Amino acid sequence: MTAIPQERRVVTAIPGPKSIELQARRTAAVAAGVGSTLPVFTARAGGGIIEDVDGNRLIDFGSGIAVTSVGASAEAVVRRASAQLADFTHTCFMVTPYEGYVEVCEQLAELTPGDHAKKSALFNSGAEAVENAVKIARAYTKRTAVVVFDHGYHGRTNLTMGMTAKNMPYKQGFGPFAPEVYRVPVAYGYRWPTGAENAGAEASAQAIDAITKQIGADNVAAIIIEPVLGEGGFIEPAKGFLPAVAQFAKDNGIVFVADEIQSGFCRTGQWFACEDEGVVPDLITTAKGIAGGLPLSAVTGRAEIMDAAHAGGLGGTYGGNPVACAGALGAIETMRELDLNGKAKRIEEVMKGRLAEMQAKLPNGDIIGDIRGRGAMIAIELVKSGTKDPNPEAAGALAKACHAEGLLVLTCGTYGNVLRFLPPLVIGEDLLSEGLDIIERAFGTL
Repeated sequence: MTAIPQERRVVTAIPGPKSIELQARRTAAVAAGVGSTLPVFTARAGGGIIEDVDGNRLIDFGSGIAVTSVGASAEAVVRRASAQLADFTHTCFMVTPYEGYVEVCEQLAELTPGDHAKKSALFNSGAEAVENAVKIARAYTKRTAVVVFDHGYHGRTNLTMGMTAKNMPYKQGFGPFAPEVYRVPVAYGYRWPTGAENAGAEASAQAIDAITKQIGADNVAAIIIEPVLGEGGFIEPAKGFLPAVAQFAKDNGIVFVADEIQSGFCRTGQWFACEDEGVVPDLITTAKGIAGGLPLSAVTGRAEIMDAAHAGGLGGTYGGNPVACAGALGAIETMRELDLNGKAKRIEEVMKGRLAEMQAKLPNGDIIGDIRGRGAMIAIELVKSGTKDPNPEAAGALAKACHAEGLLVLTCGTYGNVLRFLPPLVIGEDLLSEGLDIIERAFGTL
């Protein structure tokens, strides 16, 4: 495996001729419902660079949606997964088990918040982890209702579509959805009517009131929230909100679930984002950053809750695949060795500093309504000048301008007006700065 030079290089238009050719083949063979942010076909990737089939090298501010935190070809991930690949690819853990699965569960027990006895079950995708967290909570509480939040995203399966707040593109035309899912307010500081300083207390009071009056606390199996809301716009719930909701859950025998699929594994500068306010969830769902790009997810939680499901009630043919487990052990090894929590904090410092400068000095800088996020999970919310009206056109135009210059960025947000930055935690600071230069120049094209 030869290392990819860690430098941006644009040698053709983006996308280039070979990508355009592959895109024609894709259009003929791949279902139209599977989208792409940028139709540039990858040849190899690593560190902070994606190299395409035309020889362009793009700076990666996406990490495959927060997956390749350790880089897309991390040495320890490749080494461990390759060794496992040579031994066996699959037996099904439910048929004849293997050590890798057990070892991943041991690591999860050690890394996740709280010093209580913990157990885990492994699956393939984030949505699968969320569904299983609901199954486990229902088995434990003997209750059915599930509470989720405005702007939340939990997946694309039937149950998780019902749990996801945003209609387009996730839910439109795909109903009916699973019943007994209820949505309550979240403390979205930037858009809170009485100001960000009141959001934590007021939103938690509203959410708790809605649960109590509209559902009945003793009917609720689980309250599920992303400690930093991902697809909804990288919203950090205002301080005090998460602890208040977690305490309400505890007082009422409700399983409190932290969905850390996008925010977990060093992404926010801590192993898990819920640690920021000392919240210890009953269950935590993980995926994305867990295995260096191999498909793996987990539900980890209090042993007595995790053991509530009957034998055979949890599982799946590929859940905790041995190659993916080896990749996870390699990813965790890399995170520890390179102190990727420290790296994420440094990325935050650099990015927030530069974005605040842009907001202050650019002639159109006031369209940056909010700069937010933690660690290497940073976003800017774009608004129409002089207002808080969402500006999705600006988000789209900025992303397009960045792509043309060889910087991969993603958009998100309930209103489609958020530009989000998820660089690999191993990105070099020179590439990080160059990417920010490109973003600054892109503002000049608006």
